[in-house]
Amino acid sequence: MDTIVVRTTVYAAAEEVYEFLLDFPEYVNYSKYLTDVRVRTGDGGAGTQYALRFAWWKLSYIAHSKVVAVDPPEEIDWRITKDIDANGRWAVDPLETLPADAPDDATTACQVTFQVAFDPDSADAGVLNLPALVSFGWVLEQAIPLIRGEAERVVQRAVADLEARSRPVDLTIETDSQYL
Repeated sequence: MDTIVVRTTVYAAAEEVYEFLLDFPEYVNYSKYLTDVRVRTGDGGAGTQYALRFAWWKLSYIAHSKVVAVDPPEEIDWRITKDIDANGRWAVDPLETLPADAPDDATTACQVTFQVAFDPDSADAGVLNLPALVSFGWVLEQAIPLIRGEAERVVQRAVADLEARSRPVDLTIETDSQYL
C-alpha cells in the first residue's frame, strides 16, 4: 500500500474540527476534483456509505466509501468499498499548549492529520470509460501525482473555513509512494 500523510495545526477546538471533518458532503467545497458527495445510507457516523463523484480531464468516476469507525472527537476512519483498495483517516489531536507561532487571537489548537493508503495496482481499468487511444496506464501515470496536490488543497481550504480566516498553512507531508 502507498500512503500519504498530511498534518497541520488548526486553531479551533477539537470537537469543532471533528464535527467539521465528519461532514463528508461538504468536501466538495475543498476539492478541485470532487464534484458531488451523496449519502447512500447512514447518518454520518460509523457505517455511513457515500457515493463520491470525481471528475478530471475527460473522465468521471463514482467512488463508493464507507465510514468504518469513529472515535469522537479524535478519529474518523473510512475505506473505499469498490474498484480500488484504499482507506484513510482523519485524526484530531488537541494540543495542550499553543505553538509559538500561533495567531494572536488563538485560544486553542489541535493537530489534524489526513492519511490515505492505496494500492495503485488494485485499480480496475474496466470502471472507466476511456476515450479511444487512451490507455489505463497513461491515466494512472497522470492521475496518481494529483493526489498529493489534492490532499494539500483539501487541508488548506478546510483550515481556512474552520478558522474563518485565510493564513499560510504549514503542512507536513509524508509519503512512501514512488508515485507521489
